[in-house]
Amino acid sequence: MQVNDLRPGTTFLYENNIFVVLEQSFSKTGRQQGKVTVKVRNLRTGSRTDITFTGGDKVEKAMIEKKDMQYLYNDGNDAFLMDIETYEQVQIPMSRLEWEQNFLTDGLMIKMTEYDGEILGINLPDKVELKIVEAEAAVKGDTTSGAQKKAKVETGWEIQVPLFVTEGTVVLISTIDGKYSGRVQ
Repeated sequence: MQVNDLRPGTTFLYENNIFVVLEQSFSKTGRQQGKVTVKVRNLRTGSRTDITFTGGDKVEKAMIEKKDMQYLYNDGNDAFLMDIETYEQVQIPMSRLEWEQNFLTDGLMIKMTEYDGEILGINLPDKVELKIVEAEAAVKGDTTSGAQKKAKVETGWEIQVPLFVTEGTVVLISTIDGKYSGRVQ
């Protein structure tokens, strides 16, 4: 595919790595050929970088496969997932799930991404339900609008929650930014 066709979300192969495009920009000055600069994330290592191509360059499109899986548990080193169609179990090193492990609970439905049989990682739902296991006491008289306090959820992730949230409350957390999104009734 032409580098001019790279858009956010597109996956491609380049220098034996698999990248997903986060941002793309095109610039052209004077008589020079246009340059395409893409901000990308390496799907194998998770690192982010910028790559600049000249307008006529080509890259190979990478077809990433997504499978519905259920998170079972982790043993400290690996996360164990089960394919919900075949009941086959796979494991992924926890080092590849640094952000995701903050939101993983037993039985959570996720999507595993793989390329040509190689497991790249997982995609979480946009929001997950987690139980508050520790919450600071609300300060009497602290009635400013939007007042918040610290709380810890069952996975160990710490968040800011409204004053009315107490221990035992089940809350919704965004897996994109890790922030409180609401409580479950």
